[in-house]
Amino acid sequence: MKNAERKIKAREKWIKTYIELGSIAKAALRCGISRPTLYRWIKRYEQNGIAGLSDKSQRPLNLTKLKVDKELESVILNTRKKFSWGPQRISNYLLHSKRLKVSPMTIWRVLDRNKVKPVLRRRKKSEFKRYSKLIPGERIQLDVTKLRNKTYQFTAIDDCTRLKVIRLYENKKCESSIHFLRELLDDFGFPIQRIQTDWGTEFFNYNFQYELHEHFIKFRPIRPKSPHLNGKVERTQQTDKIEFWQHIDISQSLQNLRKLAKNWQDFYNKKRPHSSLGGKTPMQKFKTVEKHIPIQPEVSLAFMDSNEIILPRNYEYLKLITKK
Repeated sequence: MKNAERKIKAREKWIKTYIELGSIAKAALRCGISRPTLYRWIKRYEQNGIAGLSDKSQRPLNLTKLKVDKELESVILNTRKKFSWGPQRISNYLLHSKRLKVSPMTIWRVLDRNKVKPVLRRRKKSEFKRYSKLIPGERIQLDVTKLRNKTYQFTAIDDCTRLKVIRLYENKKCESSIHFLRELLDDFGFPIQRIQTDWGTEFFNYNFQYELHEHFIKFRPIRPKSPHLNGKVERTQQTDKIEFWQHIDISQSLQNLRKLAKNWQDFYNKKRPHSSLGGKTPMQKFKTVEKHIPIQPEVSLAFMDSNEIILPRNYEYLKLITKK
């Protein structure tokens, strides 16, 4: 029996109980409903008989103006056709590139109405354990990716909040890494306890480690051939390329690209919803955990108590990390 039929049968029973007892109060008490509810169904039964016991349509009498016009619908469909993105990513793209605020649910309705097939993503089975630090600055992941000849993007992302800093440099030498470290310290604005990188020589070198020690920051390079351990920064760089750089003319001057990258960083941190944060932006996440951030003297004292040393770039460092 369908749900609508069950409701009608129940309401018929209420009416019969009322007729048998002759009292609204007694019938309502026996049926377990309120007197106003019973009044309403008795009235509808007297007016329309059994047909009056069916639910009325909940469609509004006057529909408001549709949020999506033909032009916007065309933009959504063309974006989907061109990039094969889902509703959330299309929503992010429209907000950043075209200044159009359209919710993912609205985009989904447009795609569904036009019978657009869902995007199928085949994911490899992975047994890697996902993790997320609880305190901002507890671990910052760093990486570098090449955008074009003589243009490299340095990226830092906070493991807890997903706040990130990006800068562009002409090379990925140690000098650029040290400058980037100072930039991210200014941008984040909270004490950083650990820096995590891969084995790239731009980070895994003595001078960079000396600079980290100057700021009381522990150096934690990942194991060789284990990029998944630096997965958050790897993933956010992929997002940069898909949602931002592929829509930008990267033949522009480096100065212009730096300005565009800074704007994208602000959008990513303050306006772009993050799926792993339950739809919150990194800045919104930061506001919820800001009270747990330790003060710099506490971080500095913990660094000095740990007796950090300069790590050699060879397999001996694995033994040193294991001991800590």
